[in-house]
Amino acid sequence: MRGMTLGDFLTSNASAADPVSSGVARLIERFAGVAAEMRLAINEGALGAAFGATMASSNADGDDQKALDVHADHLFINAAREAGIAYYASEEQANPLTFYEGNPVSVAIDPLDGSSNIDTNISIGTIFSVLPSLGDAQKTFLQPGTVQLAAGFFVYGPQLTLALTLGKGTSIFVYSERRGLFVKAYDSVSIGRDAKEFAVNMSNYRHWDDTMRVYIDDCLSGMTGPREKDFNMRWIASLVAEAYRIMIRGGVFIYPRDNRKGYSSGRLRLVYEANPVAMLVEQAGGAAIDGENRILDLVPTTLHQRTPLIFGAGYEVSKIGRYHSDPASIALRHPLFSNRGLFRA
Repeated sequence: MRGMTLGDFLTSNASAADPVSSGVARLIERFAGVAAEMRLAINEGALGAAFGATMASSNADGDDQKALDVHADHLFINAAREAGIAYYASEEQANPLTFYEGNPVSVAIDPLDGSSNIDTNISIGTIFSVLPSLGDAQKTFLQPGTVQLAAGFFVYGPQLTLALTLGKGTSIFVYSERRGLFVKAYDSVSIGRDAKEFAVNMSNYRHWDDTMRVYIDDCLSGMTGPREKDFNMRWIASLVAEAYRIMIRGGVFIYPRDNRKGYSSGRLRLVYEANPVAMLVEQAGGAAIDGENRILDLVPTTLHQRTPLIFGAGYEVSKIGRYHSDPASIALRHPLFSNRGLFRA
């Protein structure tokens, strides 16, 4: 119900007799408190001690860490420990942390998504995936996204928002400064089946494979092309901001693999970025794939595994999937394929 507080929403979906649902609720409540604290640090901008500076170290994937990355990770670690969860995995940690092994709930998190945008005043966020514990830290985080108990992300933007699913639809909460808590603003998010807007980094066009370039070429051809409609393009370079926009007004997000070093398997992390976003999108009626396969069906082999990620409007995502899985179906009409002879005998 719109206007319900996050606390009431979580209470209504949890049972004190069920350690899983109550554990999920407790964790999300703690994370909501941290998000409000994070917003204050972010709002300080360059005036804040934790803002902008780049650390001498890098995270588990070799990316430069900013002071605010580390600050966020510390806050969410403390919140996860207070919630009593079993294991905590983070983009900023090489290996999972163990808190209470007997707890049935664990969490994987990107504490500060989009941190490359910290200095430029673009919306950034926190993404999390809540998973059932398997009694072993490594095994817990190598489960497919289909087993997620809950998923969500906070957006630190003009409003502090939380997109959340407990597996029964996707809701959006907005933080009320006046009340000091999150209030439900969108009761049941629904992503439209069709799309007239795509989000992609066009500067990487030359690095994509032919199927991806053909799809974008067809979109850019507009009314006079094979798609017979005009598309708009957006690119914020902040996953949470892109996902939030798609939940509110539709479209598709595309981050394909390409031929640059380190990008052949995609760039976004499967466990704590792609999986939670995919669950949120599917629960809102959309779809999420890596090009050929459903994201939630992928079985991770490492904690920090990367993946291509395409998500949003269901019909448009399936259309992109066809460009990847059945390029022969468009070979006869597209000169790129015909001239190069990639898919014709």
